[in-house]
Amino acid sequence: RRLVKMSNVEIVLETQVADDGVTTPHGGQEWRQCKNFIEDFSVTTNGMGPPEKALAAAKAAVATIDHYPPANFEPHISHLAEFLWGEEAELYKNCLQLGNGASELIDLVIRSCAVVGAWRPGPTMAQYEEYKRSSEAAGFYRVAANDNSANLLCMVNPTNPSGDYMRIEELKAYIENNCKPGSVVIVDESMQPWVGPHWREDSLVSQGKWRKAMSVEKGVEVFVMHSWTKIWACTGVRLGSVIAPTAAHMEMIKAKQVPWSVNCIALAFLSAAVKDEEYLENTWRNTALWRKNVVKELNKYFPAWQCIGEPFLSWVWIDTGDELVAAKAVEVAKQHGTPVRWGKPGYKLPTYVRIAVRDEETTEYLIDAWKEAFLGDERRSRAV
Repeated sequence: RRLVKMSNVEIVLETQVADDGVTTPHGGQEWRQCKNFIEDFSVTTNGMGPPEKALAAAKAAVATIDHYPPANFEPHISHLAEFLWGEEAELYKNCLQLGNGASELIDLVIRSCAVVGAWRPGPTMAQYEEYKRSSEAAGFYRVAANDNSANLLCMVNPTNPSGDYMRIEELKAYIENNCKPGSVVIVDESMQPWVGPHWREDSLVSQGKWRKAMSVEKGVEVFVMHSWTKIWACTGVRLGSVIAPTAAHMEMIKAKQVPWSVNCIALAFLSAAVKDEEYLENTWRNTALWRKNVVKELNKYFPAWQCIGEPFLSWVWIDTGDELVAAKAVEVAKQHGTPVRWGKPGYKLPTYVRIAVRDEETTEYLIDAWKEAFLGDERRSRAV
């Protein structure tokens, strides 16, 4: 809450967070409530911050806000296609579309391409909640992850928050063996670029022929979803894309998409970001080092806590083993200006906490706060 005085009238403004019982729980909200804010550890964005060149392009694009953005997203969508497929961009660009974050496109695919009925998540303990929200808002009902009768399968790979990851052949085999004809599959690969320089080869991005064959020969429609706001740390502009199995499926999506859903600032940011190869190289190197550091610190001071997830990921999924411990860790982090994501809201995993990977100096603020809260001034070697 903060007090604003306008024309001698005092108005109390209260920061809105996703705590209204309606909005899907999501990280990235509570930092606004921290008077002593240092860093937001509740989101899984790139710890390096936005690419400087892309940020500069976005700022320059503000000067064009008196014009509509291009309705067909050109040339920016072509730039993304080249980023994804290189010399094969023209083969697949007609299956690609941009959206106002992945959230808009998740809604569009589910409402446009799937037959209402049962939906199921991927075979992990928890995953990004937006798929639950969109599916159930569209009239679907949830069934178990192993229920192959579902009309809709929504997977997140790598899985946020649990950190599970299927390599490409395992992922394809899972879809081939567990999806009935006439079903729709959405695979969210938003965190895939962190895999490393070979991320495209280990991604469904590289499987255009397979996606088309699954559609034509087996009647299983596989869509690939990306939120680009994580890898490029630009959650404020809302930027996502979807790859459809065929151009015909993409036409179904475009027919229901509102025009101009990606603004000129986000489009300019995208075109600059996809060209910044040095940024990605630094991301792969730094994220692995920083994650290794935070896991080492957590294992040293809190050996009872289990750190989960692949070494390349931009977050650490932590099982404290105790709901009260997790709740205290969340509250302490918030009080010290370093909010984290609790596993209780949405995921219903109250002993878990998710923290973002950040550089060593910034991470030290969070670790020191937890050491003080759990270990006391004497810095005992184990958590109480």
